[in-house]
Amino acid sequence: MAERKPGTKAAQKSATSATGRGSGGFTGEERGAMKERVKELRAAADKADGEGDLLAKIAEMAKPDRTMAERLHAIIKASAPGLSPKTWYGMPAYAKGSKVVCFFQPAQKFKTRYATLGFNDAAHLDEGAMWPTAYALTELTSADEKRIGALVKKAVS
Repeated sequence: MAERKPGTKAAQKSATSATGRGSGGFTGEERGAMKERVKELRAAADKADGEGDLLAKIAEMAKPDRTMAERLHAIIKASAPGLSPKTWYGMPAYAKGSKVVCFFQPAQKFKTRYATLGFNDAAHLDEGAMWPTAYALTELTSADEKRIGALVKKAVS
């Protein structure tokens, strides 16, 4: 096999095909999420409707992610009506001011086996020196819904 010189198109193509990542080190899904974030920032500058954008993203999801996202939206709105719905990296998110407190990452987004409910550092969930900031979701039971409601209330306290 011929040696490929670094920096050539052949070497870049080889690196991309071998790892599934481009020369920047990001997967196609990650680059897509970043492009969505740029669109979101432009829309925010235009004072776009955050909840409308969020609901449109949820509507695009396949089941069971869509069903879970719809239920989470209702729980989060009821538990913390002061949070503003928006999209964040193409995912449903809820912010206090300009800071995202929590978000839903559908399993389909990054081709993972479970969806994730995540909390950013703006969430007040601190418990000692270590606490969870993301929760894997495969389904939502009534007990899970109550726990999520309590977490969201604590996050915005």
